[in-house]
Amino acid sequence: MALVRWQPFQEIETLRRQMNELFDELVEFNDESRRRKLNWTPTIELKETDENVILKAEVPGVEGKDLDIQVSREGVSIAGEHRHEDRIVEQGYFRSEFRYGKFQRQINLPVPVKHDQVQAEFNNGILTLTMPKAEEARRRVVRLNLANSQHAIPAAESSGTSDFNQQMTRK
Repeated sequence: MALVRWQPFQEIETLRRQMNELFDELVEFNDESRRRKLNWTPTIELKETDENVILKAEVPGVEGKDLDIQVSREGVSIAGEHRHEDRIVEQGYFRSEFRYGKFQRQINLPVPVKHDQVQAEFNNGILTLTMPKAEEARRRVVRLNLANSQHAIPAAESSGTSDFNQQMTRK
């Protein structure tokens, strides 16, 4: 059996190297998360009614002239830029958690819309797009009246209502 001399400084050097690798990984993680925060996209709300699809996008600090909005039958593209304010801080402390830079967001719509009849409103950093549904996407309701006859009566169509009542009598 051979005797091995204990070298405490070599073990300390190994521990120091492992700690440096750990801190390097943490710094890289923080740089990546910082990069992700800088590349932001606006948050949205999407609501479907009987007649329209309503999209609200939150774009705080962005002016209307810095927005590029494109609407097709199947989707919406919102692009823009939140410009950084040039400030000169000569003394004191300055901290900013605002997100600056360009952004782009693609939103798929649940139904086709009439993209040439979109109404847009931009107020207090909230962009609201009201997009009328295409005719084939609107809900159609059929009412059946079987009260007076044993044979089927032709159905009458009515659109724009979600009340689906069938009138039937039992003999």
